[in-house]
Amino acid sequence: MRFIALVCMCLFGAMSAVADDAKNGWSGEGSFSAGTSTGNTETSDLGLGLDLKRTQDRWVIGVNAKADYGETDGAETKNRVFLSGTADYQISDHLFGFGQGSYEKDEFSGFENRYFIGGGLGWNIYDSEKTNWSVRGGPGLKVDEVREVTTNGVVTTPGETVESFSVIGSSDYKLQINDNVSLGNATNVLYAEESTQLSNTFAITASLTNTLSARVSYEVRHDTNPPAGFEETDTTTRVSLVYKFGG
Repeated sequence: MRFIALVCMCLFGAMSAVADDAKNGWSGEGSFSAGTSTGNTETSDLGLGLDLKRTQDRWVIGVNAKADYGETDGAETKNRVFLSGTADYQISDHLFGFGQGSYEKDEFSGFENRYFIGGGLGWNIYDSEKTNWSVRGGPGLKVDEVREVTTNGVVTTPGETVESFSVIGSSDYKLQINDNVSLGNATNVLYAEESTQLSNTFAITASLTNTLSARVSYEVRHDTNPPAGFEETDTTTRVSLVYKFGG
């Protein structure tokens, strides 16, 4: 609880700092959400999100942070933090290179921490006023810290750290339906021999004012080889209030 509270405070601070200084070149959105989850946990939860981008010459720097917390009958049932950063370099109108790193901590999974660092190439398939679609992929290093399992005070499965060569691939699609409504679909695949992670998020966003929007989203996260006792698939339905800032 203390860890995620600290992350939430950092997210609020970052949102305030960027919103107060839009001239620094950063743009993006902050969100507050409420949702329900099924899978390893069935709970109602609250979440904060921050998605930032800064463009300078051929470079595009991106930062993404998410924190989700939930309780059921007074007991903590969800505590997840995800952080990622990207650095894209535009090679031509469509082709770009990228470097990417991410960190995930989920108290209700079989993993203590999960890390990834890698890079590769991407392609802007569409980049118009109404439609944006880009894909990217490349190799990297994936580190999974498997959580120790204890039964009746006895360690039944020791914890371990697994490092493996991995391949990342993603698709990010956005469509502006009209002046007020847009939809997006983001798909990510992180392949590794030990465990492959797949996720897909579909969202519909409706503008309320120039800066505030309402969003409904559905996220599916799948792990091909979770530790014993954990389910392969988690789903989350969210309703969010989104604040946009910057250019």
